[in-house]
Amino acid sequence: MEIQTIDASLLSKMFLSGAMNLESKKEWINELNVFPVPDGDTGTNMTMTIMSAANAVRELDNPDMKTLSKAISSGSLRGARGNSGVILSQLFRGFTKVISSHDEVDVALLNEAFEKAVQTAYKAVMQPKEGTILTVARAAADKAAEMATKTDDVVEFAEAVIAEAEDTLARTPDMLPVLKQAGVVDSGGQGLVQVLKGAYDALIGKEVDYSAEEVAAPKAKPAATKYAVQFTIESEKPLASYQIKELKAKLEKLASGKVSDLTITESDSENVVFSSEGDAKEEAPKFTEPAKEMGFVSIATGDGLTSIFKELGCDYMIPGGQTMNPSTDDILSAVEKVNAKTIFVLPNNKNIILAANQAAAICEDKKIVVIPTKTIPQGITALISFAADASVEDNEAAMTEEIANVKTGQVTYAVRDTIIDDKEIKKDDWMGMGDSGLLSVNADINVAFKEMVDQMVSEDSSVISIYWGEGSDQAKAEALGAEVQEKYPDLEVEISEGGQAVYAYIISVE
Repeated sequence: MEIQTIDASLLSKMFLSGAMNLESKKEWINELNVFPVPDGDTGTNMTMTIMSAANAVRELDNPDMKTLSKAISSGSLRGARGNSGVILSQLFRGFTKVISSHDEVDVALLNEAFEKAVQTAYKAVMQPKEGTILTVARAAADKAAEMATKTDDVVEFAEAVIAEAEDTLARTPDMLPVLKQAGVVDSGGQGLVQVLKGAYDALIGKEVDYSAEEVAAPKAKPAATKYAVQFTIESEKPLASYQIKELKAKLEKLASGKVSDLTITESDSENVVFSSEGDAKEEAPKFTEPAKEMGFVSIATGDGLTSIFKELGCDYMIPGGQTMNPSTDDILSAVEKVNAKTIFVLPNNKNIILAANQAAAICEDKKIVVIPTKTIPQGITALISFAADASVEDNEAAMTEEIANVKTGQVTYAVRDTIIDDKEIKKDDWMGMGDSGLLSVNADINVAFKEMVDQMVSEDSSVISIYWGEGSDQAKAEALGAEVQEKYPDLEVEISEGGQAVYAYIISVE
């Protein structure tokens, strides 16, 4: 078959098909992550990013290219999570910027859109790394430029572009040694390939279940049986919007069907926090006091860590971290709740920094300054370094300087066999991970912990802080702390409850 142009209706179907194909491969893509930690990452982040845009697209009635482009761009930008999700949203942003003013898209325009997508994505990353989703996207754009001189057939063009993207993806282990040693291709690049392949399926007319509402049931198929289920979920603390969306997705898996007419309310009130008609948006708080000059938003999980951040002066905490990266929109919503002219955002995770930067670029009514904290201890150090009587610029400089002096180590368990940094890892082994890579591996958590500490302590060290969380308790943490104190008598050892998920211990050495 041959296709010369794509209109908004077909492009909408292609985008939704790409989104659904990515969603169906989410767990497979998660398993491609180099570090075998027990949490979802790239697949989850990319899926939640594209689904935010897909939901916006589904709400459109008879979209034209302009409204479709806006829905894809805005929906993905605000829903972006993690580095891979932010990069995907920037690819969509650049792509839609080119096509939005046209009624139809042909090969020449697709070529231009691919090139703009890659340019936009590369600009969003301060230090682009080859062997990643960016490399796969650039290879696809290069092939698009080549094919634009050879054919006017969109199908032939798409087949060649996807083949090049897949070939480049297969070569990512040759570009990043850590991928080769782990025996995987780049997970973000794999996610992008799945989006392209899903879009191609819709282009050639392959039957794809874009959504339950859009697919006509076969004549012989009986009417779907519907069940109404009501139950109460008790949570120790309020759920964030992304946690509620994840809950809906999990309910759909358990129900073996589509969950509709879902409404979640607080049990002691009529306050609707979520409905399947769309998120119930909280009204922006109406502050009665004048705005202070500076405030803080921070990301962390665990009651202990949350308390520490609040005690140090953080105005608003977003629950999240390694186990779940908050979206750009989650960060923007948190910023709205702080009565300050300038908001410092502490991501406390390297996979949240890009989303925070994206929030800073989008926010119009307040100034957002992102302090690039990659770990919880760095976030705590940043807050301690803050001076209320100093300027925004001086505080930014001081906090950024101080976080560079913090060494962080984290202990968690492996969910699969692999090899990292020439260290063989078996499923259920305990891993001690430092700022620059894997520091220790052992079947015994105590051994893994102590070997990690030994590599982090130097002659300049003065304080070791230990935060215990999932997989440990106070007695175990105090016993380990005592052993560390005995080995390093000149250092001060502090022990606190963190309550963090996934990591049994988070430690800092300063």
